[in-house]
Amino acid sequence: MDWKRRERTEWKQPLLRLLFLALFFFAGVLLGQVFSAQVPDATGDELTRYLTDFLKVEKSLSSQAALSAVVLYFRYPLAAFLLGFASIGILLLPAVTGAFGFFLSFSVCCFTASFGADGVLLALAVFGLRSAVTLPCYFLLAVPSLERSAALACLSFGRGRTPVAYGRDWWGRLAVIAGVLLAGMCAELMLTPWFLELLLERMLS
Repeated sequence: MDWKRRERTEWKQPLLRLLFLALFFFAGVLLGQVFSAQVPDATGDELTRYLTDFLKVEKSLSSQAALSAVVLYFRYPLAAFLLGFASIGILLLPAVTGAFGFFLSFSVCCFTASFGADGVLLALAVFGLRSAVTLPCYFLLAVPSLERSAALACLSFGRGRTPVAYGRDWWGRLAVIAGVLLAGMCAELMLTPWFLELLLERMLS
């Protein structure tokens, strides 16, 4: 009976950490919606210029486009992974998760507020594939990182005795997720310019 109870506890703990971080993510999403309501109407023209310049960079497949894609795909997952090595991660991981939700929500809401129904499609073209790849990758790294940072915090305050381990599963997870992020990044560099160009031509014609 003890091993069954222990097994249920071990299964519930990652789920509770996931729910804990998800609360901060959705809080960030709500804040992004609130702040996007303060954006002036002239933002639509600025977004159009931004998308036109973004399309030129993406279509060129230059080192600038590749570097930008690397930053956009790896910044939050890499931050989640690195915070697993620090006790301060127990505070920063919820903050980073909230920031992820805030900036994603704010950006999408700006598109929809400025372009209406077309803004939904534009947001899907710019953020759809990236979000579908980076969001699950982020939480797959953030949940175990939260566990490790909490264990390190306990050791810092003298409440833990077992050393924090970073075994094969830790590094193997990083390798798999890095591969998924690279695949998503390559797919975006090939598909997003084509989809975005079609939408802009229809909107500006």
